[in-house]
Amino acid sequence: MENIIRIDMERGTVTVEPLPENYRTLGNRGLVAKVLNEEVDPTCDPLGPENKLVFTLGLLAGTGFPTGNRLSVGAKSPLTGGIKEANSGGNIGSVLARHAIKMIIVEKQPMDKGAYVLTIDAEGQPSLTKEDGFAGMGTYDLVTRLKETHGEKIAVACIGAAGERQYLNSTIQTTDHSTGHPCRALARGGIGAVMGSKGLKAIVVHPAAKRAEIEYADKARFSNALKAYADVLNRNAVTSRALRFFGTMVGMAVTGKSGALPVKNFSGERSPILNDIGAHKFHQNVYQRGGKTGLACQPGCPIRCSNLYNDKDGNYLTSGFEYETVAMIGSNCMIADLDIIARIERMCDDFGIDTIELGTTLGVCMEGGKLAFGDGEKAKALVQEMIDGTEFGKLMGQGTEAVGKHLGVKRIPTVKKQGMPGYDPRNSKGTGLGYATSPMGADHTVGTTSGSAGDMNKTGRVQMSQKVQVAYAAVDNFMCHFASFPLTSTHKYAVAHIAEAMAGKLGGEWNSDRVFGLGLETLMLEKAFNRTAGFTAKDDRLPQFFYDEASPMTGAKFDFTDEELAQVLPF
Repeated sequence: MENIIRIDMERGTVTVEPLPENYRTLGNRGLVAKVLNEEVDPTCDPLGPENKLVFTLGLLAGTGFPTGNRLSVGAKSPLTGGIKEANSGGNIGSVLARHAIKMIIVEKQPMDKGAYVLTIDAEGQPSLTKEDGFAGMGTYDLVTRLKETHGEKIAVACIGAAGERQYLNSTIQTTDHSTGHPCRALARGGIGAVMGSKGLKAIVVHPAAKRAEIEYADKARFSNALKAYADVLNRNAVTSRALRFFGTMVGMAVTGKSGALPVKNFSGERSPILNDIGAHKFHQNVYQRGGKTGLACQPGCPIRCSNLYNDKDGNYLTSGFEYETVAMIGSNCMIADLDIIARIERMCDDFGIDTIELGTTLGVCMEGGKLAFGDGEKAKALVQEMIDGTEFGKLMGQGTEAVGKHLGVKRIPTVKKQGMPGYDPRNSKGTGLGYATSPMGADHTVGTTSGSAGDMNKTGRVQMSQKVQVAYAAVDNFMCHFASFPLTSTHKYAVAHIAEAMAGKLGGEWNSDRVFGLGLETLMLEKAFNRTAGFTAKDDRLPQFFYDEASPMTGAKFDFTDEELAQVLPF
């Protein structure tokens, strides 16, 4: 039986309750949407006591299904004002699953302000303690201290000082399976600020003394489906080779060639620094300095797209160095030095800042004359201002839109107040439709189409975005997006293996329509939340400059009418 841990921060109590039957057929993003619709007033103050922070596992967590141990966290976003789910790998999902803990719900706010830690011991028993000595601590030092007390094998989800200060671009960091560092980020929408508003500094989970038994309707059927899906991943060139060799940085070649890679605050220009920050330069740096690729961020992952990146002297800088960070802090800001980008990422992981939002913020700072495009040292100094809490640093903590308006910048690349990830919507129009119409705002997990044929052309993009958004939302109930590549490329029939796995685990009739139906249900729940929060069709739009300014590289504009945008998610 799977359980929910519920933390009442006002009373300082922790209770364990069984997972309701009607929650058994949702996971991760879908379960976040279900709980928020049932338990949170969409009009509430995101940083007030009425908001709730919901940690959830997926439908196949603990079973061994490839990448099934992703962790999702959701709440009403203090950045967008709407629903927000962020997800990450790391070891914490696997450890929670072995305790049969499906959800952790954090409610209200403490009367006695301070830094609190939730600890789940080896027997699965939770306790809440006040640990004011951890207040203001960076995530790296915090995890070191926690391991000194609890042992090296613990899993941790925590916030840095940015979350405690309730910066709207703050993250929750989780520990990586391969390195043990807090380098996996639940990044988008200011989710770390919600955790900070609850006074919760960290969640510490001990490995289970006795692994919880997973209940199966038909274990043999499930095992056959697992093997079949693992075989699909092994036969797909991206999931079996490219991601393992280059990590997510492999995407740089695709977007750089097509014009989807953001350049100079989404100018639409061709990137002149691709050779300096692309996949081959990254791979060269990794192996010349004693680093590694092909690491698993969560236990048992067959894709192994994570990495360990060292500086020129062979000293650890960061791990999980990824496409989105390099696209946004590198290409978008014209910073042609992977080491500077890696150092900025390390600062962000330690302080608890979303590197995507930071990249768009730095871009508007550069366009607004705060610093020059390509000035990596001054970019690093602005991150330090956030850490030091200067007046401008605090403003940066409010996100890209606040900074852009303060500087009088015309071109501010946000949707629903959230900074755009690493795809220019003029040259990846399917992605642009996702940015515009998703309840999540501009987000790389809602339905990117970059790399698909003809993505800078308008024909068929509305239908493609609709299908991809539903597929991504469905996948977000089960697994990592990288494990879903075969569903939309070389092995479209692979969804049948997921349906078989669900039939083997839960029983009942499962087919591809029911699997993708979870995505549709998730999106409907999210849109319902946002409507009550006050969102209208006017919020489902890109910034005007994407409509007005053609990409110099391709000549493309984002040329969709309001009527066409309304067709993407017409419910």
